[in-house]
Amino acid sequence: MTLKTDFLVLGSGVAGLSFALEAARHGEVLVVTKRGVSDTATSWAQGGVAAVLSPDDSLDRHVQDTLVAGAGLCHDVVVELCVKEGPAAMRWLIEQGARFDQAEGGELDLGREGGHTERRVAHAGDATGREIQRSLHQQASEHPNIRFLEWHMGVDLITLTDFGGPDRCVGAYVFDERAGEIHTVLARATVLATGGAGKVYLYTSNPDVATGDGVAMAYRAGAEIANMEFYQFHPTCLFHPAAKSFLVSETLRGEGAVLRLPTGEPFMAAHHEMADLAPRDVVARAIDYEMKRGGYEFVLLDITHKPRDFVMERFPTIYERCKGFGIDITAAPFPVVPAAHYMCGGVTSNLWGRSSLPGLFAIGETACTGLHGANRLASNSLLEGLVFGRRAAEKLASEIAQLRTAPHPSVPEWQTGSAVPSDEAVVVSQNWEELRRLMWNYVGIVRTSARLRRAARRVTLLEEEIREYYWKHLVTRDLLELRNIQTVAELIIGSAASRRESRGLHYTLDHLTSDDAWIADTVIKRGVPAHLRDRR
Repeated sequence: MTLKTDFLVLGSGVAGLSFALEAARHGEVLVVTKRGVSDTATSWAQGGVAAVLSPDDSLDRHVQDTLVAGAGLCHDVVVELCVKEGPAAMRWLIEQGARFDQAEGGELDLGREGGHTERRVAHAGDATGREIQRSLHQQASEHPNIRFLEWHMGVDLITLTDFGGPDRCVGAYVFDERAGEIHTVLARATVLATGGAGKVYLYTSNPDVATGDGVAMAYRAGAEIANMEFYQFHPTCLFHPAAKSFLVSETLRGEGAVLRLPTGEPFMAAHHEMADLAPRDVVARAIDYEMKRGGYEFVLLDITHKPRDFVMERFPTIYERCKGFGIDITAAPFPVVPAAHYMCGGVTSNLWGRSSLPGLFAIGETACTGLHGANRLASNSLLEGLVFGRRAAEKLASEIAQLRTAPHPSVPEWQTGSAVPSDEAVVVSQNWEELRRLMWNYVGIVRTSARLRRAARRVTLLEEEIREYYWKHLVTRDLLELRNIQTVAELIIGSAASRRESRGLHYTLDHLTSDDAWIADTVIKRGVPAHLRDRR
């Protein structure tokens, strides 16, 4: 089956739906999402949206906080643009029906998180992402120009070469999981908004859908990928055998929670002048260091000095979730560990979300815009999705009339060839487990050159096994996701091995200092090894 549309959006989080709502004013939008519309990382976001919304704050201070967190690799023009457009993006989001907590007098109740020097984080309790997802989904589901394909997953981008020119993306093959079929979707513009790749690591705060699909598809199609060595590990996920991927927002530390060793001593002041409000990379490394030094399985997060009613009202989701595991966070410190959280690298994109591959846009966590540099400032991610989702739609709105002058191209339907149903799915599950454990042990919070070399050798062997299995068998979601996380793992390892310094989220014991010679992006393209490029 072949479907045709003006705009194909892969992903249904804040970036994808922001784009869809704006683009739908100018053409037909098809949103493909591999599970339900609300099965996104956006839905899991607890903290909030960072924007200058108070007269006590300033654009310059938000810019400076972002640049400091980014450790010299932020693109100044992108930071300034995103911060400047942040207040308008927030007003637009509120117009879509998103409800944020208010202080007395009706003003937004702004929180503060690690790395921020001012209170500028708009939130909806500790379930901000869920509220944003709800409001955008409701608006999109009522729009006559937006259609959803749930339980469909991108397989590969479709590219064509015209008259000897560069390849151009004209759509994607998508897998209908329920029917077991692969459909062809042709589009005048294809937008990747597939989120991150936390499932490439053994421990992650991300939902199961975060398998790096957009980055892997873009890389296979020939688009540039940048800064994959900078993977952010959230310092605090609940440590409990039944608490799968449950993130404990750093807004707790923003409201005064203290990290302690299992013996009770606070330890962050010894690692950074901002103590428990230090940037996430510093906090994650400090916890990792203290756990390894003391042989601890976890550290403790303590907010018991705050009034019980305040904690229950400000953090209802965290309180209730922990209570379900027999933990009362108002009565005693509770155990936490770091986990893979946010991909700061991704598909390179310009100020309008356009990738290096004509016809292909990338927005949200899938993209590398230059906003985050070597480390994301807390709550800048939802902001980035809002700003660049709307900017990409604005750019395409000015181009859609010209794009419509040419008919959709003719492309071949997906051919299964001699592929047969899998009779040995254990190969997928075994490689999945091995790959994620390998990445956690060798390419995690703290790295060495030797660990990276070991990881590279093993990932190369896994790639051969996965490729052989992929071409012999009919695709399944598990197989597609395994293929994608292997590609993402390869990109992370290659990027990390090429950067011989420690900067932001990339920390290696063999090169402990930062060097100005490395103030450049790490860029990889299919067939071209990782190399540095100054894009400031």
